Amino acid sequence: MTKHSPPASHLTLRRRLALEAWRMQYAMRVREHPLRQLFWESTHRCNVSCLHCGSDCTAGTGDPDMPAEDFLRVLDSITPHVDPHRVMVIISGGEPLVRADLEDVGREIYRREYPWGIVTNGYALTAGRLDRLRRAGLRAAAVSLDGLEEEHDWLRGRKGSHLRAVAALSLLSRCGDVEYDAITCVNSRNISYLPEIERLILSTGTRAWRLFTIFPSGRAAGREDLSLTTEQYRYLLDFIRDRRQRGEMFVQYCCEGFLGSYEGEVRDGFYHCEAGVSVASVLIDGSISGCASIRSDYHQGNIYRDDFWDVWENRFGQYRDRQWMHTGECAECKMWRYCQGNGMHLRRSDGTLARCNLRELG
Repeated sequence: MTKHSPPASHLTLRRRLALEAWRMQYAMRVREHPLRQLFWESTHRCNVSCLHCGSDCTAGTGDPDMPAEDFLRVLDSITPHVDPHRVMVIISGGEPLVRADLEDVGREIYRREYPWGIVTNGYALTAGRLDRLRRAGLRAAAVSLDGLEEEHDWLRGRKGSHLRAVAALSLLSRCGDVEYDAITCVNSRNISYLPEIERLILSTGTRAWRLFTIFPSGRAAGREDLSLTTEQYRYLLDFIRDRRQRGEMFVQYCCEGFLGSYEGEVRDGFYHCEAGVSVASVLIDGSISGCASIRSDYHQGNIYRDDFWDVWENRFGQYRDRQWMHTGECAECKMWRYCQGNGMHLRRSDGTLARCNLRELG
């Protein structure tokens, strides 16, 4: 582990001023809440069995895929209210590549002039499949690569999944029309291999890398081996900051939560939870949420009984006004004005905070 920074709770005057400016910009964004990303949880079927899966997806799930026409009706209903070119549709799962109709759905999304992308483990991505997806309008992809071979296959629960993920990144690197990145879930088993993982990603021709930490939900709940110690967490952020300064590859930490003195250094801009502000999701059962990781207690409606745009415009109050979170440890925290209670996905059913990133950084 490398030598790390002063306490994360220490903010210089310059950083405080920058955070104040950002806070005002974000407040305006909340008032306007422009829809910019729409996730579609298209399936719970999956060809791997990840230890950290928030949806407990399997190959033989009993949950049926959402019919494509149901989601396309949502797009048709919002089209009069948005500029389709400015709303990215992101198809997730489960594993979206298990849907045999993915190209057909993508073609219909593209015909409606929405750009679209996928979040994938890469296992089923072949050269032929990628070519068909591109011809159907695919414009973005995120591929999970969670370590070197042993660590990746352990986390993903399927031997050979690492080789498939590396191959998927290599295939995408040869496409000039698909914006993509590698995403890595950092845990106690792979954190010491970050430099080696970086070299592997670079060897595929990939030049964008997002790193995540695993939050306690779904299968990850209670799994201490998936969590980082304070020292490991700070090492991760120091590593990201160092790589961003080098500039060899675009590296960033995910939107997980407020990071104190690391704000403005490990990702573009400052922390903000975009769920319900510019990001919405249609889940497999029709539920309307901010993102798929948020508990069902905070779902705002359902496409089978509600008009999506009406829900977007007139609900999501819990997401856009965070004062209800200003209780417990958050009420006493001097960083509340910048953090606003952390990410919605980190709120338990009773409203309490499941994870405070700043506290975990020490």
